[in-house]
Amino acid sequence: MRLYHGSNAAIETPKLLHQQRGLDFGAGFYLTSSRAQAERFSFNVARRAGEGAPTVSVYEFDAEVAERKLDALHFNGADYDWLAYVRDNRLKQYAGREYDIVIGAVANDDVLPTILLYINGQLDADLTIGALKTRKLVDQYCFKTEAALAFLNFQGAEVAAV
Repeated sequence: MRLYHGSNAAIETPKLLHQQRGLDFGAGFYLTSSRAQAERFSFNVARRAGEGAPTVSVYEFDAEVAERKLDALHFNGADYDWLAYVRDNRLKQYAGREYDIVIGAVANDDVLPTILLYINGQLDADLTIGALKTRKLVDQYCFKTEAALAFLNFQGAEVAAV
């Protein structure tokens, strides 16, 4: 399968970088099967960095083999377990089992306000899940270990279209 990573430069050799801010699935290298999502993210990264050009790096990934050999956590949509995992990681309070790769919906700009209302206690889990089920959620793959990164094969990169 093809996976895409949006950044302000081509990323031929992915690295595990630890972010200061809390991300959906914690620290790791994030990709998506949605080229459009990667392009949107590349513009955000380039704008925040103030340098480079919005760039989408493309990788081949054999998910079937990887999920047999790696310790993977796979969420099927926005459910209570996914919501708790995202909340704990965004608050940097996750203390559970560590995985090589985590796959599930992304709390992107379209749904992040709803997630933040939940995190801030303004929505309960039932209302949050109900609100998210009305949205088309895009996937994300978080590669959290060097063993997981070894399953990515760089195919090339392109500057994102405006």
